[in-house]
Amino acid sequence: MGTSDEKEIVRPSLRWNVADVTLTVVVAVVSGIIFWGVALADGPISATLKLIPVPGVSALSYGLYYFAGPLAAIMVRKPGAALFSEFIAAIVELTIGSQWGGIGTILPGLVQGLFAEFAFLFVLYRKWNVGLSALSGALAGLGGIIISYPFYYAGVPIFGEYMMIHTICSMISGAVIGGVLMWYLYKGIAATGALSRFASGKEVRA
Repeated sequence: MGTSDEKEIVRPSLRWNVADVTLTVVVAVVSGIIFWGVALADGPISATLKLIPVPGVSALSYGLYYFAGPLAAIMVRKPGAALFSEFIAAIVELTIGSQWGGIGTILPGLVQGLFAEFAFLFVLYRKWNVGLSALSGALAGLGGIIISYPFYYAGVPIFGEYMMIHTICSMISGAVIGGVLMWYLYKGIAATGALSRFASGKEVRA
């Protein structure tokens, strides 16, 4: 058998270790602080986007809340990293002082993390690229709208113009901010050697 064939059958370890947990928590804590800061600026951001004469486009900023899951997943590369990161980030945001309240912070964090996880679960955590990162962010955006609907959009037609545009904009924002930008942020961090003990870092510096 050739060397290339041997590489094909190698499977990465999906077992968590202390370093994986530590990195995920670090990503989550930083993300939670950023989420809190973004929430403070939510009014001006929404007001600016409302200048665009299209209903529902305010969701173009929602990707600023979706990046914790995809970023942790592509760095740690272990099952549950996206879900764990979003959950811890939500707890951090709530602890600092979330305007959304307990349920309005923790529950969306869990759902967004779960949906972000689906992109990597689909390929059984064996592939890692910018496309899957973007898909993860887009799915987090979809999950964000689904869980937010009963809280903030009750009575708005689910398949009406507003919710359709709102959902699409949320997914686009998630794909770009939570997915593509986080992929290149990860690449930049990995290039410094900060992730040298992780498979994600070794891949970049190989």
